[in-house]
Amino acid sequence: MNGRQKSAVVVGAGFGGLALAIRLQSAGFATTLLEKRDKPGGRAYVYEDNGFRFDAGPTVITDPGCLEELFALSGRRLADYVQLVPVDPFYQLRWEDGTVFDYVNDPSELDRQIRAISPGDVAGYHRFLAYSQRLLEEGYVKLGHVPFPDFRSMVRVAPQLLQLESWRSVYAKVSHFIRDEHLRQAFSFHTLLVGGNPFTTSAIYALIHALERRWGVWFPIGGTGALIEALVRLFRDLGGTLRLASPVARIDTSDGRVAGVVTADGERISADLVASNADVVHTYARLLDREPRAMRTARSLLRKRYSMSLFVVYFGLRRQHPSLKHHTVLFGRRYRELIREIFRGPAVPDDFSLYLHAPCVTDPGLAPPGCSAYYALSPVPHLGNAPVDWSIEGPRYRDRILEYLERQALPGLREDLVTSRIFTPTDFRDELNAHLGSAFSLEPVLQQSAYFRAHNADRRIGGLYLVGAGTHPGAGIPGVVGSAKATAAIILGGDVGRRGVA
Repeated sequence: MNGRQKSAVVVGAGFGGLALAIRLQSAGFATTLLEKRDKPGGRAYVYEDNGFRFDAGPTVITDPGCLEELFALSGRRLADYVQLVPVDPFYQLRWEDGTVFDYVNDPSELDRQIRAISPGDVAGYHRFLAYSQRLLEEGYVKLGHVPFPDFRSMVRVAPQLLQLESWRSVYAKVSHFIRDEHLRQAFSFHTLLVGGNPFTTSAIYALIHALERRWGVWFPIGGTGALIEALVRLFRDLGGTLRLASPVARIDTSDGRVAGVVTADGERISADLVASNADVVHTYARLLDREPRAMRTARSLLRKRYSMSLFVVYFGLRRQHPSLKHHTVLFGRRYRELIREIFRGPAVPDDFSLYLHAPCVTDPGLAPPGCSAYYALSPVPHLGNAPVDWSIEGPRYRDRILEYLERQALPGLREDLVTSRIFTPTDFRDELNAHLGSAFSLEPVLQQSAYFRAHNADRRIGGLYLVGAGTHPGAGIPGVVGSAKATAAIILGGDVGRRGVA
């Protein structure tokens, strides 16, 4: 490092920002991590109320190896910082016609359940699993942590992507192997967990099924927030600096490269490089609004398609429901039509499908004794497709969800209700600076994947890097942690003092 320790500022302490900050600090950079909110985590924020602890966002931990790698960089062990326990079944899927499917990792039990629903689909499922495993190798193991800095890098992998029919949608490929509609939904809904429409998202995302089958689904004791706390402790143990309640107002540039950042209270922090874990549109259109080289990228990003938003209800009950599974997906009466309205608008649909998180099934300590904590998540259009006044609609929508849950999964819910709060598309926009209130940044369609997402390293502004859901490989914990690995590979593989590292 030419005798002088290089400095880095990372904007945003979500999973992606933390993972990149840990990699840079481990590599010898003096790294400062700046977070707008009063707690780290970004979408993985934690709410505490009346003795209940609510994870705000991601609750499905897959590929724990990508997290263990962050600790191994400095000879440490993830298990010494936080305890991960397996979740079984991964999910319970329920339909309004009474069909129930426990999505487990036991091959014989999975076959038995498929056979009970549609005997002819067992062989088709095995072919789908083999296809998903090929996708996992090509799209995640080989390419999930590799940056795509130029179009040539995309051309090099095009033959593999074409061979795997990545231009088809996830639902189309699942339907190629499986005939029963319940099972088609069971093996295609995963794209919604990373902001994708199963009917338009590239088939490459069908790798999520094989990823879960290979490494399982896990949950941290203490909640996802305990995993964030573990990453923060690791970063600080390495000598990194985390500053909370420190929103960044501007990324400073000079002569075509970054010079540091300016905080909302006017403090200037100099740095050799700046990496933004903030929303990609916010980064280019707001934080870099004084830099002419950023405006072309900002205009390009504004023309792209963005994922749907989410409406989340967090609530605590004064009793437990031990028969409930940790993760439950409640499919509504419609699937294709509902998803079309979620991604296109022009209004919030009258019906919904829900993801219900019941963490006390695994960790009773997240609620007071005898009580239980939950959240229910409903995909809804982003604000560009449905400009709803959520200050009015939010309480109504919450009540409809709680009433539905009481009928379908949690008898006596409203009588047992101790506390509740909501998080709406407006909150995604205002609290998380998410463009249009999108919950997952760029929609993961083929024409917005790999090279066609926001680049991990800016090609026009020296020393500027991106990390998080808007970059390659995309949303979800493995995705944003993988984006940190891709971004770090560019930084550590090149001269950070040289303009145009990409």
